[in-house]
Amino acid sequence: MPITQSCAFCCCFLYAASHTVQDQFCGVFGLCDGSMYKEGDVIIGGLFPIHFKPPEPYQTFTQRAPADQCQSVNLRSYRWLQTMIFTVEEINRDPALLPNLTLGYLATDTCLSEGSTLNAALSLVTGKEEVVSGEECTRAPTVPVIIGDARSSASIVLADTLGVFGIPMVSYYASCACLSDRKRFPTFLRTVPSNAYQAKVVARLLHLMGWSWVGVIYGDDAYGESSVQLLMNEVEGSDVCMAYMEVIPKSNTQNKIRQIVERVQSSKAQVVVIFAITADAEALLREVVRRNVTDKQWIAPTSWSTAADFTAWCGISLVGTIGIAIRSVEVQGLNSYVTNLSTENYPTEKLEQNVWEEAFGCKFPTDSQSGLLKPQCSNLITDQVQTAEFDGMYNVYKAVYAVAHAIQNMLDCELEKGPFKNGKCPEIKPIIPEQLLHYLKAVKFTTTTGELVYFDKNGDPTGSYDIVNWQIGPDGKVKIANVGNFDSSRKPDKDFQLDLQNVPVSVCSESCPPGTRKAVQRGKPICCFDCIHCAAGEISNTTGSTECIKCPQRFWSNTDQTECIPMAVEFLSFQDDMGIILAALSVAGAALTGTVLTAFFRHRDTPLVRANNSELSFLLLLSLKLCFLCALAFIGRPAPWSCMLRHTLKTVVVLVAFRATLPGSNLMKYFGPLQQRAGIFFCTMVQVGICVLWLALAPPLPTETAGGELGARVVELCAVGSVVGFSLVLGYIGLLASICFLLAFFARKLPDNFNEAKFITFSMLIFCAVWITFVPAYVSSPGKYTVAVEVFAILASSYGLLLCIFAPKCYIILLRPERNTKKNMIAK
Repeated sequence: MPITQSCAFCCCFLYAASHTVQDQFCGVFGLCDGSMYKEGDVIIGGLFPIHFKPPEPYQTFTQRAPADQCQSVNLRSYRWLQTMIFTVEEINRDPALLPNLTLGYLATDTCLSEGSTLNAALSLVTGKEEVVSGEECTRAPTVPVIIGDARSSASIVLADTLGVFGIPMVSYYASCACLSDRKRFPTFLRTVPSNAYQAKVVARLLHLMGWSWVGVIYGDDAYGESSVQLLMNEVEGSDVCMAYMEVIPKSNTQNKIRQIVERVQSSKAQVVVIFAITADAEALLREVVRRNVTDKQWIAPTSWSTAADFTAWCGISLVGTIGIAIRSVEVQGLNSYVTNLSTENYPTEKLEQNVWEEAFGCKFPTDSQSGLLKPQCSNLITDQVQTAEFDGMYNVYKAVYAVAHAIQNMLDCELEKGPFKNGKCPEIKPIIPEQLLHYLKAVKFTTTTGELVYFDKNGDPTGSYDIVNWQIGPDGKVKIANVGNFDSSRKPDKDFQLDLQNVPVSVCSESCPPGTRKAVQRGKPICCFDCIHCAAGEISNTTGSTECIKCPQRFWSNTDQTECIPMAVEFLSFQDDMGIILAALSVAGAALTGTVLTAFFRHRDTPLVRANNSELSFLLLLSLKLCFLCALAFIGRPAPWSCMLRHTLKTVVVLVAFRATLPGSNLMKYFGPLQQRAGIFFCTMVQVGICVLWLALAPPLPTETAGGELGARVVELCAVGSVVGFSLVLGYIGLLASICFLLAFFARKLPDNFNEAKFITFSMLIFCAVWITFVPAYVSSPGKYTVAVEVFAILASSYGLLLCIFAPKCYIILLRPERNTKKNMIAK
């Protein structure tokens, strides 16, 4: 189809649709009575949801639709319309802006529904001509630009429809981030921030307040769905979780509303975020007030955070609500203009009269004398208007000024320097929408309040909000107080400011205190967790830690697992009670051995000493004395010399293995003095050889053991160095002890008045029992007790040998000298 024919087809289709719609609106939606008009050189269209409830659609199509009107007037939207009128009049009075051109307006009530909004928009852009010819298709519509709509879902419908014809829209309240899509909505601009900024502010608020367990309720429309998705993106990867997500149906069935409120009441989440337009939020919150739900913290979106209608009936249920509000800026003369409603200045437009009739109970009878309307109102107009909010008016104000400045820039175009083909300047009478859109995108001006206004590449302004809080005023009524702000144009660390106190706690699980870490509960969000104490040697010194930190070397966790403290150095010292006792036993044993040695030396010529091989007895006593004294080397801080000394001195106990030679036994012929010396020398050399290799290849050296069962202790001890060497030493001692034990056992019944073989057998039995039990005790003892077990084994075996072998002899030598004769030493 040729372009001209396509254009004609579109225009004729639009015209036909508009007239059908217009006829329907005159009958059903009251469009003829639902608009306000002022003549001008350029007519600016305006869409405002003055009413929240459209009439029921007429679907019989058997006759002309009966006349009916929209219901549930909204003074807030009415003030937006009045702001547009105020702004147009202010611009017309300004000699510097559009001095030779007058702005007019055609504003229409949309009744807060997509269908009525589209119908109203089509009636604005098609004009009033009865016939549209092909030649007229190139002319601009009567309204080249529309200020509106307030709703995101309706704006999407309008932008999809009017965008085909290049008609620009400048919305003052449609904040859905989806409208920033330039490919789909190339003709859409707005003076309200995208709700992407709102989601960012809500996420920052949740994080700042520590609210990690949050309920979300949203409207079943583009604004609600977009806002929730944006919030989910903002909190992704953070510690904020959604306890539930509920949708407010457009039908607002009371049963569904009750279910949502019951879910709110039963949930542990104390914070509830609502993304819904005013009408949907009101249906929900009235049920909240009816049920007297007072323990929840509500987060209100821009759509109703400053709605004075809500504060009038919310009672205490919604006190404390934190709202994200459109920035409210006072424009000189604007507030007084929109609140200057009185019977002295009554409306003449049918739309305004409808508002007065429904909001203030007014009637407009004609005065019989003057023939003029004389309103009679049952409600106080001033009180209802003065308590209203003014958050959206400034956006309307900026939107109208943006259009005016764009037209001014069109007028300022220099010939042959225009932005269009061949340097052509835009047409003014009539204004072509596509050309106006070009200038709107590039507009940049400063308002009378000093704010710089411009649109970014997506047709959006900068993000700027007030943070408000619903509080009880001195008069007992709910008031809206400003407690913070957000401005995306500031630096990231200064863009969000908040002064708020006494906020509730809303978490699925209480924050884990220091000394514990989080453990996510299976099958639940990450905000639901258990607190587990850190393991020994690990700490967490902050609240809500996800991991425990391992302490560095030579440090250990304190009792509360909140701090790493230096480990206490521990070893068997002479200051410990155990060290003192063992040292005393060591010295006592050495002294006792010295006493026995002295007694044997003084009585060396007596038959008893001579019969027991005095040379071997002296050697054995010296060995025992060294055994007792070597225990002292195990006490005190380990040093390289002490570690090597303590393990080698311990081996002198092998000498006791040769005390098994018995007087008068048949074995004496094999163990004469020479053989005894040679045997001692040989066996000792074997032990010396093992010790030399051990000390040369892998000697025992000081080492530290920390952590584990030792806790906050560093135990200093001597490592054995070579396990093989240590095992050979112990094994060699055990081998000799076993041989000695067997020899003594086999000789226990030999005839002997003294019966020394039995004492040796018993002593070696004690010796073997001590060292057999030593091994498991040594392995299982922690820290310094390992050394104590080793010292105890040395002392126990030494005492056993000393007492079992030499105590009976000392008894005869010192106490029964009459038995110390050669006759008594000879067997019967």
